[in-house]
Amino acid sequence: MEFIRGLNNVKPSHRGCVLTIGKFDGVHLGHQAVLSNVLEKARALDLPATVMVFEPQPEEVFTPHRAPARISPLREKYELLKTQGVDRLLAVRFNADFARQSADTFVHDLLVDKLGVKFLVVGDDFRFGNGRKGDFAMLQAAGRMYGFEVVSTQSFMMHAHRISSTAVRSALDASDFSLAEDMLGRPFAIYGKVVHGEKKGRTIGFPTANVLLKRCRTPIHGVFAVRVLINNEMHKGVANIGTRPTLDGERNQLEVHIFDLASDLYGKPIWVYPVAKIRNEQKFASFEALKDQIQQDANQARLLLE
Repeated sequence: MEFIRGLNNVKPSHRGCVLTIGKFDGVHLGHQAVLSNVLEKARALDLPATVMVFEPQPEEVFTPHRAPARISPLREKYELLKTQGVDRLLAVRFNADFARQSADTFVHDLLVDKLGVKFLVVGDDFRFGNGRKGDFAMLQAAGRMYGFEVVSTQSFMMHAHRISSTAVRSALDASDFSLAEDMLGRPFAIYGKVVHGEKKGRTIGFPTANVLLKRCRTPIHGVFAVRVLINNEMHKGVANIGTRPTLDGERNQLEVHIFDLASDLYGKPIWVYPVAKIRNEQKFASFEALKDQIQQDANQARLLLE
């Protein structure tokens, strides 16, 4: 799958596509149903199936304190869309300048001139352009003018509820990983490359693989029994997702202690699958108290993963 980061990297050869625009956070079964239709139309027209996302997401620019937790940051989204068979992912940098452009400019300059859209799939609540003046009806009118078809994404139903990223977040927040898996079509996981940490876990017999969480907010927080995929092998472990208050941490990160594994993981990609929540993150009075609690967490995680 081709990844185009930024409009400055859109080339004349990219003109002509079947396009869908959205957040596609989580790439859940509802998204997959939309993508299936996009792919079918793209194959019929012999054009590349293209997904456009805004990065960062508009809420993360204008109201970061209220922006929804990310189920899948951009790198994970790329991997998930790739598995669906999408041909191109276009990540448009969203900032105040981009938001100020008129709805007409968005349609004419981007959709028509740059991308040469022949078929467009968006939600019927999609808004764009300065003051969010552009809407679905405007896109339909533009399609008639410039010669492209516009259709709406349809709600995808499961358990009598509409599958949405919000519903997936709610399931994850409640640690209902089974329900989240039903809606995602796969187990929820956090992906990242292992980075160097402060190595304090080694001093108490619990070395951890550390992954920085490159998203404004994470959909889960606390201590979890987890399975960890490394080099196509699954391992068991216990993970903390949060800021490590006992150590006066500020960065949101994932720390996972992998049972019975002593190999060097720095720089390696890992997938961490939470299985069950053990407790909320909390601040302990001392490092010794934290050590005792980690031992209890590890024991409980081993039992949960048996």
